[in-house]
Amino acid sequence: MMPIMNANADPLEIQKFSELAHRWWDPTSEFRPLHDINPLRLEWINARAPLAGRKVIDIGCGGGILSESMARKGGDVTGIDLSQRALKVADLHSLESGVQVRYKLIAAEDMAAEEAGQYDVVTCMEMLEHVPDPASIVRAATALVKPGGHVFFSTLNRNPKSYLFAVIGAEYVLRMLPKGTHDYEKFITPAELSQYIRSAGLQVDSLKGLGYNPLTKLYSLNNDTSVNYMVACTRPV
Repeated sequence: MMPIMNANADPLEIQKFSELAHRWWDPTSEFRPLHDINPLRLEWINARAPLAGRKVIDIGCGGGILSESMARKGGDVTGIDLSQRALKVADLHSLESGVQVRYKLIAAEDMAAEEAGQYDVVTCMEMLEHVPDPASIVRAATALVKPGGHVFFSTLNRNPKSYLFAVIGAEYVLRMLPKGTHDYEKFITPAELSQYIRSAGLQVDSLKGLGYNPLTKLYSLNNDTSVNYMVACTRPV
């Protein structure tokens, strides 16, 4: 299926991830970093907004790694994406694992128009740096969440260190990711993302860094937001 017309999406980005979709659930594949960081970000989200019994939407869900893990925590989870191939992989894995997730091929902005204010928790992880207008995604996430609900974002900072670590290191030296996975010009500073968040009507509650030790090959949560970082927000009542 062709990308949805007028969607806030880069067709080349969708194609890039669609071509790798069949490897999404292989923990030794190009998606290994997502598998490695998922337990950390899941527990961080669940600690701030317990997922059991909550209605959750995962924007840019891809093959469903985070979506399915949030459902395992007891969330009533919907995952949306614009890659049909990735969603097929997500659906198939959900059937195999027995973990129920509703997947839908739809843009975040269109979903916000259809189901405004319907969700307790909204997540948008590792996606903002892949779209033409990240502020529009932030506005859509704000529209989707109920007053008093929680919104979580993660992305990459834009500075020389992040270019060295996330592009040169991860893609060319360590070969953790395929070359061309990230476009440095699309990286977003915490100040820029905080501005998008506040302009959309959300409140910034917490920023957390995600670090990687190339010697131990382990990720950890820390207070260093210079490369990978996550933001927790709430929509005021």
